[in-house]
Amino acid sequence: MMSFARQANIIDYSLSSLWRRRFKSLGVMVVFAGVIFLLASFQMTTKALTNAASDILAFAPEITIQKMKAGRQESIPLEYKEKLAVILGIRAITPRIWGYYFNETSGANYTVLGLDPFSMPLGDQLGEAIDTGALPLDHEAVLGQGVFAELAGGGDAVIFSLFRPDLSLKTFSRAGVFKAETNILTYDTLFMNLDDARDLFSLPADMATDLCVTVANPNEVQTIAKKIAALLPDTRVVTRQQIQKTYQGVFGWRSGFASICLLTALAAFIIFAWDKASGLTPEERKEISILKIIGWQTSDVLTLRFWEGVTVSTVSFVVGYTLAYVHVSFFEASLFRPVLLGWSVLHPALRLVPSVELGETLLILCLTVVPYLAATIIPAWRAAIIPADSALN
Repeated sequence: MMSFARQANIIDYSLSSLWRRRFKSLGVMVVFAGVIFLLASFQMTTKALTNAASDILAFAPEITIQKMKAGRQESIPLEYKEKLAVILGIRAITPRIWGYYFNETSGANYTVLGLDPFSMPLGDQLGEAIDTGALPLDHEAVLGQGVFAELAGGGDAVIFSLFRPDLSLKTFSRAGVFKAETNILTYDTLFMNLDDARDLFSLPADMATDLCVTVANPNEVQTIAKKIAALLPDTRVVTRQQIQKTYQGVFGWRSGFASICLLTALAAFIIFAWDKASGLTPEERKEISILKIIGWQTSDVLTLRFWEGVTVSTVSFVVGYTLAYVHVSFFEASLFRPVLLGWSVLHPALRLVPSVELGETLLILCLTVVPYLAATIIPAWRAAIIPADSALN
């Protein structure tokens, strides 16, 4: 009980000491909270984008076949479907046409996707992603929110035209608009049927961009992918799992690059904290000397500085982490979106769901709080071992 009361008295004195130096303490807290905010918000943004990509790729084709020539992708003949008929376990093979359409007016690239949803298992459920309208018929297209805002001005216009490669115009009517909840995937997308996409890109009738393969048993995806690669040596066979790893690698590389930049800010803060803590004012040195004269031990002085550091770091951590959560959840991680989303002109309005995980929280604690406590206590120990009367002269 006496030890608890002693600690309570030291804590009370440390709080009053922080209040006496409130402007200095507030300055450290602001800088400390800012560093934690940057580290935590970036970590939350990366994790939220990775989780969102994983959720979306859960509906990607289990196997994608692309024809390669000279290390580059080219159109694949539809006759390749017949060559795959000998492989057991394939449930469906669906041709897909996709590409990019450059809008010279806005400088944005639209993703054009041509697909027959009814030839894919569960493809008819694509209509559930459409906010208004229905699946496209001939000369119709479903627009993403970003494309709809540019081509139709977000208004009631239902007719628009796109240029073919020979600069002739192809006219479409708006069949519908994708829901805002699918923006991360459909924001810059024009979805149309297979024949219209083939006509827009002037592809031959017997060609497609790639083939989407659905297997009957998900456990046999890797086995069937190897059989396809052996049967079609001029193709690249990509599984859904490989695409997920690619997205994780992309976000990991970009987050690692930005993390290095943020670590420099952390290093600068540690230097700042060390300078503030080691540069004890004459009044602070005098205070330590008086405490030792009236009976305080060196351990008591270190305990006092420890609780001061814990108070500052705890308040700063809570404020910085809370601001990071608000930044990611309500402001769409606006500070880091350009770094993580890439080069596209049409950036979707993201609805990220930040996750607070114990391991990541402890990592931020170790990167920020522990160095700060060390930068606070060590200079205090050096001041506490000085003879008490030396600071009074």
